[in-house]
Amino acid sequence: MQKRSPDTGSKMQLSVKNDPRSVPKGPFVPKTLAQLPQGESGVLDRLDVPEDIARRLMELGFLPGHTIVPARSGPGGEPRVYRVDGSEVALRRETAAHLMLRTPSKNAGKAKKP
Repeated sequence: MQKRSPDTGSKMQLSVKNDPRSVPKGPFVPKTLAQLPQGESGVLDRLDVPEDIARRLMELGFLPGHTIVPARSGPGGEPRVYRVDGSEVALRRETAAHLMLRTPSKNAGKAKKP
């Protein structure tokens, strides 16, 4: 009698029910530079790229703490032009997806009472 080998070609399907209570309320908060809508500004938190690329981006003005504004895109959406530190720099979305933005604090924009 021959032994049957285990079935390794099986597939699994995952079904998720969207619970309206689990959907975050309020405006979408972009986490990466690639997610930042055109015309809105974001503050750079960190660069998750190799050291040589990070060094070059920092030379171009992409420093943590600096405000970056997406300006315009080329045909087909790439490359995208970003305004940073008085300059305009074009980046691929792949690179911009590794530039992390600072999450605004809950008290951002609220004036402190004296």
